[in-house]
Amino acid sequence: MSKHILITGGCGFVGSSLALAFKAKYPTYTITALDNLKRRGSELNISRLREAGVEFIHGDIRNKEDLEGIKPISTLIEAAAEPSVLAGLDSSTAYLVHTNLNGTINCLDLALRHKADFIFLSTSRVYPIHHLESANFYETATRFELNAEQTLQGFSQRGVAENFLMDKARSLYGATKYASELMIQEYNEMLGLRTVINRCGVLTGAYQMGKIDQGVVVLWAAKHFWKQKLGYFGYGGEGKQVRDMLHTSDLFTLVDWQLHNLNSVNGEVFNVGGGREISASLQEMTAICQELTGNSIEIAKQTANRVADIRIYLTDNQKITTKTGWKPQKTVYQIFEEIFAWISKDEKILKSILG
Repeated sequence: MSKHILITGGCGFVGSSLALAFKAKYPTYTITALDNLKRRGSELNISRLREAGVEFIHGDIRNKEDLEGIKPISTLIEAAAEPSVLAGLDSSTAYLVHTNLNGTINCLDLALRHKADFIFLSTSRVYPIHHLESANFYETATRFELNAEQTLQGFSQRGVAENFLMDKARSLYGATKYASELMIQEYNEMLGLRTVINRCGVLTGAYQMGKIDQGVVVLWAAKHFWKQKLGYFGYGGEGKQVRDMLHTSDLFTLVDWQLHNLNSVNGEVFNVGGGREISASLQEMTAICQELTGNSIEIAKQTANRVADIRIYLTDNQKITTKTGWKPQKTVYQIFEEIFAWISKDEKILKSILG
């Protein structure tokens, strides 16, 4: 049966990746990408989407008027967001709140009108910083690791599970995403909207316009490619902070399954990330970049911690794997190989954005 999938934030890194993957796998589906093109570099995806047969709407989820007139949709994938964990900390909170919360509510209303399913891309940043920083950990030569023994609910050596404690601050960005999750659960329970929420770890891959506050994997690769400076900030300035990472092709595999089996996951919340197996510290990312480029760059050290930073985040995927059989496949090394191949191919275009 033919479907019409609307992807908000559809010219962003994640949204465009999903749009292209859905159109490639299901040529008969109508795929529409809606985006306000605020993030620099997102405009480069318009031609890629149109060449693939994806329809594009220049619109903003903050404006209800921009969501009117869209032909009937069967699924709405909400991937639009102000994604910076530093958003609102040194400037107005207006854009953050109006996009990440009010915009999501506008999308929920649109899905409700169309009787469409709703798939929400949330974030691991909904988990409170204070509790994450209370992890029992130890240090190796290159990274922080989680101890086998943890005292907090929802914490284990595998990482953070969905029943982690939620009673402290989590960053303004994380708060807007968590508030959206609560509204989604209300629409599901009270209004009958079919929904699923994915709390994603670090998402990455080619075509991401990486910055220091969002997209650090691509940023790390780009700085090595163009032989520019970087820094290890916080936690002693040793670069041992760890994140897991998830390639967008692995995210697509999961969202594709959810879209076609939503009855099985209706109303659920899942942690979705690379897990311990697909994780790296800043030090380890540096070593991979040096190996793949042959370039060694200057990396400054600043011992003081930055606002909203955390020492280590690993996703416990046990719930989603048990429910669906899904496991991420792309390794850290493969992810960096792909990113460097993309930067090399599009160097002239990307230098002014990433370089």
